[in-house]
Amino acid sequence: MSHISTDNSQQFASDNYSGICPEAWAAMQEANHGHATPYGDDPWTARASNLFRDLFETDCEVFFAFNGTAANSMSLASLCQSYHSVICAQTAHVETDECGAPEFFSNGSKLLTAQTIDGKMTPEAIRTLATSRQDIHFPRPKAVTITQSTETGRVYTLDQLKAISETTRELKMHLHMDGARFANAIAHVGCTPAEMTWKSGVEVLCFGGTKNGMAVGEAILFFNRALAEDFDYRCKQAGQLASKMRYLSSPWVGMLESGAWKRNGEHANTMAKRLHAAIADVANASIMFDVEANAVFLLASEPHLQQLRDRGWRFYTFIGGGARFMFAWDTDPARVDQLAADIRAIMS
Repeated sequence: MSHISTDNSQQFASDNYSGICPEAWAAMQEANHGHATPYGDDPWTARASNLFRDLFETDCEVFFAFNGTAANSMSLASLCQSYHSVICAQTAHVETDECGAPEFFSNGSKLLTAQTIDGKMTPEAIRTLATSRQDIHFPRPKAVTITQSTETGRVYTLDQLKAISETTRELKMHLHMDGARFANAIAHVGCTPAEMTWKSGVEVLCFGGTKNGMAVGEAILFFNRALAEDFDYRCKQAGQLASKMRYLSSPWVGMLESGAWKRNGEHANTMAKRLHAAIADVANASIMFDVEANAVFLLASEPHLQQLRDRGWRFYTFIGGGARFMFAWDTDPARVDQLAADIRAIMS
C-alpha cells in the first residue's frame, strides 16, 4: 500500500489546498438521496441556474464545467473563430497555466499578450495590441479576457472595468472575465455581482467554485445570451457535460442560498491582510503587489526563501520570483501568525 501523508498542516502555496466548505458539502449530501435525471435535466441544476440569475439580476445563460481551464477555454472559443485572436495579460492563467487549451478548444485562436506591471489590463494596452496590425496576414483581435482578481492579487475597480469594456465595444471585440477568484474581488470592492459584470460591460463570466470552497466545478455565465448559441454542444464535445450533473450544480445551491460564496471570499481576503500587516515592516523583504484579494507576494533573497522551505512552508515563485501565499475559506488565523513569525525570524 502506498504511503498517505498524515500531515494536515495548512499550507498557503495555493487556495486549491483547502477542502470543501460545509455549505457545499451539505448540499451534495442532500442531492445524493434517490435518483435524478442525468445530463443537467435535474432539479438541482435548474435551481442553481436560477440562483445565479437572481444573484446577477439578469436572465443569463448558465453552464457548469469541471474546472477553470475548460470554462475559460470553451468560453473564449465561443467568442472567436480559428483565425481570430484573444488579448490577455502576459501573466494571465490562459497564457501561462492552461497548456495551450484556449488555442486547442478554439482550433487555433491566437493569444496576444499585453505587458502589465501588476497583471491588470488597461484600455491603452488593449488598443495598442488590437490596432497594431489590421492586415489579412494577422489574426484579427476578437476578444479580451481579464482576470478578476488577477494572478497578482490585484482587483479591477468598476471604473477600470467600464473603461476596458468601452474600449472593447469601440473596437468591436467581446469581453470575457476569468473569475476563478471572483468572490474575492467582490469582497474587496463591496459591489454587487451585477455591477462587476454585465453592468460594467462583461459579456461572459467564469465564476470559480473550486477556489471558493467547492470540491470541483465552475459556472459559466453568458450575459450576452446570443454568444451562448450551441454552447451545450461545445460542453459535450469537450467532455464537460457531466452525466451526474447534480454533483456539479448542487454545491452551488448550498453556496449561493447560504451566502457562503461571499463569506468565504471575505475570510480569505482577511487572512491575506493579516499576513501583510504582520510582515509589512520586515527589513529584508518587501511586498510586491498591493494586497487586495487573497494573495500576498513576498520578495526576498533565495537563501531566505530556502530557510522558509526548510521550516516546512510551501509556496510558488513563478510570478516575478517572489513567494506567493494564497489564503482560503478555511484558513486558520493561528497558522497565518505562525507563518508571519517564521518570516520575521528569518528575515529580520
